[in-house]
Amino acid sequence: MSDREPVALGTLPTPLEAAPRLAAAIGLGPDDLWVKRDDLLGPGGGGNKVRKLQYTVAAALAAGATTLVTTGAAQSNHARLTAAAGARLGLDVVLVLAGTGGVATGNLALDAMLGARIVWAGDVDSGELERRAARITEQLTADGRVASQIPFGGSNATGARGYVDAGHELLAQLPDLALLVVQLVVAHRRPTAQRAPAPAAAAAPTAATTFSRRPSVSKRITSHPSSRATRASSVSGLTTTGWPTASSRARSAMPSV
Repeated sequence: MSDREPVALGTLPTPLEAAPRLAAAIGLGPDDLWVKRDDLLGPGGGGNKVRKLQYTVAAALAAGATTLVTTGAAQSNHARLTAAAGARLGLDVVLVLAGTGGVATGNLALDAMLGARIVWAGDVDSGELERRAARITEQLTADGRVASQIPFGGSNATGARGYVDAGHELLAQLPDLALLVVQLVVAHRRPTAQRAPAPAAAAAPTAATTFSRRPSVSKRITSHPSSRATRASSVSGLTTTGWPTASSRARSAMPSV
């Protein structure tokens, strides 16, 4: 396998869904707001990080890897999806996670079900976490395994190709797309008095992406008084903008990648 070609892990393209009632609630037209459903991407619960893994895992396979090693927070979505990719492709997976362990709930339970080995690195910063993973990769290699390290969150130039694909995919689905807004939606439990949702609603955070067709909407959204642009990029004329909500700011000290 070439390290330039992605390995097939997800179901693509993911659908775009119109959100006319939400559009009306925020003053947009019924066809002006769309949601990109990367939560349906699969495997292992889905999520946009599968797009990066299709390339980072392809590079590992091209190098002959039989074991994937990666890092993350205790409830890392990237780690879960790496475990799912390994299970699908018949690769061993070692997850080097920050922290000291605990009850196997959420993504940790899924990591175990998917057959990943978890190594707890303790209370370390991201740099030390990567160094721990590098040492484990070297030890596996010394033991005769072919191990490949995927960086924290799968974030490197190789993984970024997945988002280039996503940009082209979006433009093919919605050619007159004017603005893309990447937003973090955090599902959480509410007090019983507020009609608590079913336990399934208390899932890990998922990325929701909304789209607008009208140039006038771009001006309206980017001038929102609470917006603080944190990321902007351009892919084939497509502008991407994101800003934190109160819920995402509250979770900023506990990243899940």
